[in-house]
Amino acid sequence: MNIGPYLLPNRFFVAPMAGVTDRPFRQLCRRLGAGYAVSEMLTSRPDLWHTPQTARRANHDGEAGPIAVQIAGTEAAMMAQAAAYNIDCGAQIIDINMGCPAKKVCNKWAGSALMQNEPLALSIVQAVVAVCAPRGVPVTLKMRTGWCQSHKNAVALARAAEHAGVQMITVHGRTREQGYSGSAEYDTIAAVKAAIKVPVVANGDIDSPEQARHVLAVTQADAVMVGRAAQGRPWIFREMAHFLATGSHLAPPLVAEVKQLLIDHLHDHYALYGDFLGVRTARKHIGWYVKNLPGGDAFRARMNLMEDCGQQAAAVADFFDVLNARMDRLPVNVPPGVLKKNEKHMETTR
Repeated sequence: MNIGPYLLPNRFFVAPMAGVTDRPFRQLCRRLGAGYAVSEMLTSRPDLWHTPQTARRANHDGEAGPIAVQIAGTEAAMMAQAAAYNIDCGAQIIDINMGCPAKKVCNKWAGSALMQNEPLALSIVQAVVAVCAPRGVPVTLKMRTGWCQSHKNAVALARAAEHAGVQMITVHGRTREQGYSGSAEYDTIAAVKAAIKVPVVANGDIDSPEQARHVLAVTQADAVMVGRAAQGRPWIFREMAHFLATGSHLAPPLVAEVKQLLIDHLHDHYALYGDFLGVRTARKHIGWYVKNLPGGDAFRARMNLMEDCGQQAAAVADFFDVLNARMDRLPVNVPPGVLKKNEKHMETTR
């Protein structure tokens, strides 16, 4: 599929997640099969553009294109200004955030709160497109099904956004009221897909190759976007691509491979954040990797007390070396109810 002039290699995308999808994580997911990755949400407030946090979020050094940056705000003129600023910093696609359910975002009427005010939401879309279109930069939109169960307006907003020039729309199958609770529903995504002609991406509870295939089938979406399921499991994208292409499963990754992936990830992470922040912000990533592994809980508790990057990376290497002495590959990691661990058809080679 295409976003404007950009042909994407596949239809398995990594979702923008605050505090997670920084440049090292995006690059890792792309390396492991994600066809597209969007930055963490960047504020539209000019007074915050040059803070260390925003500078890190806007860092695209060495990142392969297309570089997609998500912006959030409540004022059309400010959002247009933010789009232009990020284009000057290297953005090739601008994504408008109307999906974030966080209270600190919604309390300022940004993120999914914009779905309560359709005229304001549309004015933002129009202003951003007006800045981006002359520069050949596609604008995309990420939203939810609506603000609450009684006010689902994703279809109406999608039609208006398409008319205004948006070139791709991602829909998370929950209302803002749900946050991340309950289960995603895909009927609304299917209705959006049927109502517009630009590509539609389905998001929400896509945590396995089987679920990706199911969601693509029931929504007829052009792509799926994976968020929380990629935390500690960035190879999920190649697993999805292989399964949809062949109908068979890749073997779990080799322990030695995961060790190297995580060590490489940590070094990139430390380089971006520096020693003090790096060792602390890396803890959540390490915790996700080891969560379901033998000895993972005890290791995580011990690792969270380390305050030196070298010590942390060495401890990670030792943990996986010990694990590798017990098993060649990670244990099969399959969501409950999807597959049994003793299935025979899983491939043993790549």
